[in-house]
Amino acid sequence: MKARPASPSLRSALGGLALAALASACASIDHTRETQTSGTFRSEAWAFTVLQWDFPAESSQIARDNAFDAGLPNLRIDLQEQSPDWGWWNWVLDILSFRKTVLTGTWGYDGEDLRRELAGD
Repeated sequence: MKARPASPSLRSALGGLALAALASACASIDHTRETQTSGTFRSEAWAFTVLQWDFPAESSQIARDNAFDAGLPNLRIDLQEQSPDWGWWNWVLDILSFRKTVLTGTWGYDGEDLRRELAGD
């Protein structure tokens, strides 16, 4: 029995489905409480880049939005790492790539910050 080639509409549908799967992003956030009013966080996001368009947005923007949407008070970003980072050769990654961004930082008020906030300084 000879297999028939897939119809053009089926190939288009499968291609669109594959593109939609690749264009999706993934994000996560973990926060750890260190005192009753403060702690640390780690926000991570992935995005797909094709011809300098990031889908659905830049991974750094997704990670920041994810961290700020968590509603943690007094959020401070201490470190932002984006990978891969090829320095001058990053333009190659703008053609076709997956990018990952990790943000780490602190949230809340430690004792000294809380005293300053309550004193109105």
